Amino acid sequence: MNIDGVNTGIVLDHITAGKSMEIYELLKLDKLNCTVAVIQHVDSTKYGKKDIIKIDEDIPLDIEVLGFLNSNITVNKVKDGKLVEKVHLKLPETLTDVIKCKNPRCITSVEQEIVQKFKLVDPEKKVYRCAYCDAEYTGGNKL
Repeated sequence: MNIDGVNTGIVLDHITAGKSMEIYELLKLDKLNCTVAVIQHVDSTKYGKKDIIKIDEDIPLDIEVLGFLNSNITVNKVKDGKLVEKVHLKLPETLTDVIKCKNPRCITSVEQEIVQKFKLVDPEKKVYRCAYCDAEYTGGNKL
């Protein structure tokens, strides 16, 4: 199968095999007026199988959310057919309005307009704590 390269845009590489459609939906890529290619179950020497998303436009991406969803993703920015930047994601130190505190007594449960903030406390286990009530979030990388 031959999938053309991106002239100017973004390539999300090393997505966990079978998870690209979830990222496609979370990033609302269906709302774009440009070509978006989702390639699933590509052979990978590093991961066995992987997914790739190619976006034929340079759009703003929330690197924090992508890093939280799957820190193995590589974001490749392409301009005029040439790789201009390669970003290796990592778990973000803080998450703002990405996850919600499940503690019913947390101020964010009572005051809906308060920003949800979490701090990474254990990168190995992907554990975050609420900045307000210290409740633990252990959902980690969902994708």
